Formats: sequence, structure tokens, C-alpha cells
Amino acid sequence: MASKNRKVYSEFGGNENAEAIERPVTELPPQQQQIRIQASRKGRGGKTVTVVSGFQLKPETLKALLKQLKNQCGTGGTLKEETIEIQGDRTQQLLEILTKLGYKAKISGG
Repeated sequence: MASKNRKVYSEFGGNENAEAIERPVTELPPQQQQIRIQASRKGRGGKTVTVVSGFQLKPETLKALLKQLKNQCGTGGTLKEETIEIQGDRTQQLLEILTKLGYKAKISGG
């Protein structure tokens, strides 16, 4: 009798060696990162969000930073593809917070 978990075909190997496939993320110190802060409305039904991009951090560090920024701004936010989105136009407030944390942050866009 055949076993139920017998592998017939697997393209690019299986998940048993996922650590070997995963790309390493180099985490730079805050003063070596170029951070861009921009207010955006595109694709959000007219709602303004502040997009913070340019981070070179590990996912767990980025999540902790997101939580800290949401708490200090007193608003919601999310993490999308290594960019942080904070609800509302918080460009100046985020610039001050990130500068205090040691990041080289700039406001981009108009």
C-alpha cells in the first residue's frame, strides 16, 4: 500500500529546506539608511496615507518600528512590501520621530 505523503513531483525542491532558499536581509544601522516620507492618495478612495519607504531592516524589526510609529502618531497603519503606511498626512510628525531615532529621513513629493 502506498503512503499518503509520498512525493510524486516537486518543482524547486520542497519546503523542508526553506531556510536555504530565503534571501538574507542585511540590517543597516539607522544613520546609514535613506528614508523617504511621502503623503499619498492613489488607490485609497481619496483617503490620505503617509508612506515611509527605504528601510533595510529585518521583518521583525520593521514590525516593531511600525508599532512604535503608530503609537506615537496615535493612528493606524500597516506594513506593505518593506514600506510603512500610516493613516493621515503625518509627514512632518514622522520626519521628527525618525530623525530622533537616528534615521536620515527626507520628505519627498509635493
